[in-house]
Amino acid sequence: MPRLMVMVVRFLALGLLAVSGVAQATVDQRLRDHRAAQAAREEGRILPMREIERRVVPQMRGAQYLGFDYDPATGIYTLKFLRDGAVIWVDVDARTGQITGRSR
Repeated sequence: MPRLMVMVVRFLALGLLAVSGVAQATVDQRLRDHRAAQAAREEGRILPMREIERRVVPQMRGAQYLGFDYDPATGIYTLKFLRDGAVIWVDVDARTGQITGRSR
């Protein structure tokens, strides 16, 4: 195999390893966040996500609900919506269910 081709193959292989490492780190972080949220719900420190959705989704008329993230460090659920091609982020206090911020 020509030397240049070997270098390209090695470069691509290293790139794939780096990308897979980043992807795994993201999966690991989401799993830790999920476990933290589950523990907080079981201990009664935060509201269940279904309750947060019940309160917030009806307020977002005309927007498609896409999902949520939870940040255990801040105790904030971030709900993601799509309306007219624009993404709208809604931050909600996980303890009280009150909206604390909104984009757009």
